Amino acid sequence: MTELAEHTTQHAPPAPPRTGFKRLLGPGWLRAAWMTPLFFGIGFGIVVGLRALAGWDPVLDWLIIVTVGALTAAPLGFLAGIGAFDYWTRYALGRPTQPEDHSSHGARSWSDYFRVNTDHKVIGIQYVVTTIFFFLAGGLMAMIFRAELAKPGMQFLDNQEYNGLISVHASLMIFLFVIPAFAGLANFVIPLMIGAPDMAFPRLNALSYWLLPIAGIMMLSSIAVPGGAFGAGWTGYAPLSVVGTDGNVWFNMGVQWAGASSIMTALNFLVTIITMRAPGMTFWRMPLLVWANFTTSLLVVIATPFIAGSQFFVMFDRLMHTHFFDFHNGGYVLGYQHVFWFYSHPAVYIMMLPGFGIASEVISVMSRKPIFGYRLMALSLIAILILGFSVWAHHMFVSGMAPWLRVPMMITTLMIAVPTGIKVFSWLATTWEGRLNLVTPMLFALGFVSMFVIGGLSGIMLGAVPIDIHTSDTYFVVAHIHYVLLGGSLFTIFAGIYYWFPKMTGRMYNERLGKLHFWLTFIGFNATFFPMHIIGVQGMPRRVSDYSPQFGTWNMVISLASFFLGASFIVFVYNMIVSWARGERAPANPWRSMTLEWQVSSPPPIFNFDEIPQIVGGPYEYGVEGARHAVFNGDRELEEVRAP
Repeated sequence: MTELAEHTTQHAPPAPPRTGFKRLLGPGWLRAAWMTPLFFGIGFGIVVGLRALAGWDPVLDWLIIVTVGALTAAPLGFLAGIGAFDYWTRYALGRPTQPEDHSSHGARSWSDYFRVNTDHKVIGIQYVVTTIFFFLAGGLMAMIFRAELAKPGMQFLDNQEYNGLISVHASLMIFLFVIPAFAGLANFVIPLMIGAPDMAFPRLNALSYWLLPIAGIMMLSSIAVPGGAFGAGWTGYAPLSVVGTDGNVWFNMGVQWAGASSIMTALNFLVTIITMRAPGMTFWRMPLLVWANFTTSLLVVIATPFIAGSQFFVMFDRLMHTHFFDFHNGGYVLGYQHVFWFYSHPAVYIMMLPGFGIASEVISVMSRKPIFGYRLMALSLIAILILGFSVWAHHMFVSGMAPWLRVPMMITTLMIAVPTGIKVFSWLATTWEGRLNLVTPMLFALGFVSMFVIGGLSGIMLGAVPIDIHTSDTYFVVAHIHYVLLGGSLFTIFAGIYYWFPKMTGRMYNERLGKLHFWLTFIGFNATFFPMHIIGVQGMPRRVSDYSPQFGTWNMVISLASFFLGASFIVFVYNMIVSWARGERAPANPWRSMTLEWQVSSPPPIFNFDEIPQIVGGPYEYGVEGARHAVFNGDRELEEVRAP
């Protein structure tokens, strides 16, 4: 263990440099620079050629050309250019595949984070940094439309600009921040936690990351589309998304790329967790974060194809003149909502379950106590997985759907509060009489519990049909979703980043700045979103750019608080950058945790473990004399010598 703790080897030998013409043909940004326009040209040619052969007018239909050429073919060219398909292409063509020399494994410098890398630790950091960029972009949009809403009347945005900003903001936060940020943290941690050298499919893992910036750039670039960005909200409700601006096509395709990334990642997690656990790592010895990502991955694989289908139907209605959601031509308008929410309510738990796992890890370690009700905590994750598919129509109580669906959906909505409540009581019981270490990760974990309870209580209210009818499409719903998703997911993402920052970077963050970040975020968050409950019950509608003067005072308070909340993230970004560059060197296990990722150096060796770990006990046996989660070969030999 001493050698393991002192092991700092992270980087593989550098690959031989390419020179001359080989630089243009070898995988990388130079090849992507010419393959991206080449593939756009191929897409352009296919569309124009087919339309000319079919005699369709006009031959140059630019919306279809952009959809096929710029939003489909060009991203494929970019991926091929950076080398995401090289190995599979050689295999498919029957050529000898190149043996893996691991030169693309690990990061030797910051520039290695800008290329295809098959190391799960590098990919995890790529995910996290990329999602923080899109989080800041989405947050900046929130600042702009909150400035518009600071007082009644129209200040500097028109209705379409407002709809576009709020739609892109929400889409970035959900599809490009919350979901992939959890995937990034899990990418770094899960193989280490289960004693695996890497993910099951390293190349697929790398590809799943590079789909994300493509999706994010599509959503951001929709702002520059003539007519404006997509303005039908992150839900993209038909028929508005069919007849609205052309920017809605950018949303349709962005969701497809982000969804494909999620499915690839989820399949990778499932295979990794099922097949690559260390000897002795039974399911009942897995950390709860592993359980959480296992159930989340099942949700993603089952549910995500439904949102992909809904976006294809919308795009077909717009580009191919089908009538899936055109009431006047026999379309079923509510069908979109049923399909969309059949994905998107389970997606709420896709955005919550990994946070449950992070909170469990942090609270147990920082309380120095075993997690209370470990098996019940794991089983409650399975219960949420199953029940999550039975509650989607509570989003549609006022949509005009069949009235008989209301009561069954209300009952299942209230039922799902039971496994969620089990978790809250388990976290509280874990902290009870524990030796609490109130460092930054613990503060964010406890902040998550309090914010999630408030969001959960308002969710139970909205699950009751009469209350939902009264508050539907008001700021009460805005407050609820932000307490659940921002107060829930964001707080656990920050808890995870601070908790594993020493392991990721080999540096300690600044604790004072971390605590300052927490308190600024906690105060700013509650000052921004709690008043929305009040004006929501009073009738303040959501998704509007102007409102009655009676809500002016509260909206000014909310806008000022939102600027305060936005400024708090400057502290976080500064802390992360400065600490990563010149923070104090991190020990192997600064939190004295028992889980496997903390039993190796910070940052970990390139293939995680010099010796195969043997799992001999549970991951949370803090305070239990002689308890150990894992032993290594050296530990076993030492124990044999000491044995009588």
